[in-house]
Amino acid sequence: MNQNERRRWLIHALLEEMPQYQYPVFPYTADRQWRLLRSLMNVRPPMPVFEEFLQIQDAFLKEMTEEKGIVDADSLPPCAGNPRLVLWQGDITTLRCDAIVNAANSQMLGCFSRCHGCIDNIIHTMSGVQLRLACHEIMQKQGHEEPTGQAKITPGFNLPAKYVLHTVGPIINDEVTPEAEALLASCYRSCLELAEQLNLQSIAFCCISTGVFSFPPDLAAEIAIRTVKEFLQKETGIQRVIFNVFKDSDLEIYRRLLA
Repeated sequence: MNQNERRRWLIHALLEEMPQYQYPVFPYTADRQWRLLRSLMNVRPPMPVFEEFLQIQDAFLKEMTEEKGIVDADSLPPCAGNPRLVLWQGDITTLRCDAIVNAANSQMLGCFSRCHGCIDNIIHTMSGVQLRLACHEIMQKQGHEEPTGQAKITPGFNLPAKYVLHTVGPIINDEVTPEAEALLASCYRSCLELAEQLNLQSIAFCCISTGVFSFPPDLAAEIAIRTVKEFLQKETGIQRVIFNVFKDSDLEIYRRLLA
């Protein structure tokens, strides 16, 4: 199968599985078909999936990522004055490193909103349906929602990263409280501690809580950098911490704080 054939096959398989989402007219362009496929993957509940689907999905997603261009974390230049810190603007789902961090919600099952722009959505999309199933298994064993400030780990599946670290950041409804600041710091610390326990050497952080959770980006970056630097002062096997940003405004904030 080529990519066009895989994409259409996956759409038909998901529509057969979830007939309530049948389209009156099948989209004819590659972009519209991808949007439909991504939407179906986003809304699919964590339920068993057959092996042929996984084989075709995995081939499709891996080739798609390769076409976007995989970035090796080891090739990224370090920040001046600290060889273990890296600032990088780009798509975190194309980054090859030991672990990337996902800003999850308390259900920890990914974003169910179709084609939503949050990092939770795109990480689950590009990892494949296995990621939601793995998170569901963790949550079933846990028996309750994921607390803010902690971390869980899953395989990366079809991502270039080996693992995904999932953490739930604080939600800001009005003003930032000292408790919210402490919880955000705990997100970074918990991910680093879990990475250290598993002997991971490279970890990439997204901007936790600064999206729909409304944590002020400037303050969030200050907390992120301070917490990471404090952690790296002790003896640890972690050799490289990447601050991944997507927006130009976040890039400028981190550049200023890391200068």
